[in-house]
Amino acid sequence: MGFLRRVTRARIASQVVRRLRRAGVRDARYDAATFTLRFSPAADPGDQQHRPPTVLELGTLLTDRSGGRRGRRARLDRFVAGFLRTPGVPDNWEEACPLLRPVLRGGTPVAVGISAPLRRPALPFLGEFVVIDQPETMTYVSADQLTTWAKSTDEVFVAARRNLSGAVLQGVAQEPTVVQFVDDGDAYWTSHLLLDGWLTRLAEQVGGPPVAFAPERGTLLVTAESSPHLPEMFNRAAEIYASSPRAISPMAYVSDARGHTIPYSVPEGHPLRPCVQQAEALLATTEYARQAVTLPGNPAELVVVGSAAEGWRTRALWPADEPTRLPSADEVQAGERLLPWSEMTPFLTAVPGVDPPRWEATGWPSPRPSGEFLSDERSAASLRPPLTDA
Repeated sequence: MGFLRRVTRARIASQVVRRLRRAGVRDARYDAATFTLRFSPAADPGDQQHRPPTVLELGTLLTDRSGGRRGRRARLDRFVAGFLRTPGVPDNWEEACPLLRPVLRGGTPVAVGISAPLRRPALPFLGEFVVIDQPETMTYVSADQLTTWAKSTDEVFVAARRNLSGAVLQGVAQEPTVVQFVDDGDAYWTSHLLLDGWLTRLAEQVGGPPVAFAPERGTLLVTAESSPHLPEMFNRAAEIYASSPRAISPMAYVSDARGHTIPYSVPEGHPLRPCVQQAEALLATTEYARQAVTLPGNPAELVVVGSAAEGWRTRALWPADEPTRLPSADEVQAGERLLPWSEMTPFLTAVPGVDPPRWEATGWPSPRPSGEFLSDERSAASLRPPLTDA
């Protein structure tokens, strides 16, 4: 993300915080990684009930920057006023249940010191969260909220999924085509990938077995697996993922035999193999970098090495002679030493409670020189298209 974009997001967050403080909210914390605000909702006088912290997503404030300074201020005022009219998450389950929606997001937790949003794994490096959908705001449900509702995790997720429309396209494509779903804030198109069987039902509309991309929260791209546009779709998804402040994933997804959404994969030698590898590596390096922000000690970095011709792979960089927590990778480099991951596994112990997983090494296998591998290192940023801060 470019410097100007970070500044814009921070400025928007500070403007929302000022308005919330004028309304009595005192503990708002801005999370730059997820572009959210977390705070405790103001309680009514004399109310001693514990209220879980609120997680307020700010991404909708970036979708429309038209109208000049006065128009932007008016939208901010409406955004905060809408939240204050229907503050946070309803304590009553009967009131909250119809408002629940599932959302697909990067699965790496980034917030510390405050109740985390309710989440469960959905796809590699992605998680399923639950939000309260209100006319002006979208508020994450925290894990603590389940105690107030006296509901289990499964009950909340099932209710959220049931509230999605499961919209179906009309018409039949005569040849493989590309369909782009653009979210207006109410459709939750990317969340439809969480619904079993939904993607499969688009086969007639795209001209074959569907392949979907969810590069950012407001965009879902679907085409047929046989489409000549599929290589271009990988590039387009990577560009959107790299430039969006609301990125989800650059990877492609399909349905399995049970209708569950899974990552799209191809065998060695397939023309799209480099595209698939690159997308997987880009998502992994991005999510591990986000995770490293909250981990103590010296977590090892994950980078991407290789090329389109030879294939892409991930490499964990182990600071020489220093304890570290390694991310899962295709290979591990410590100084001049390099080993494939398969040879490292006997020396690794999983770090408990860390997702995506990290590993502590109990020893290093017999070293071997590998200088020929050291010239092709690529960071995650080198795979991203150039960013602009218009």
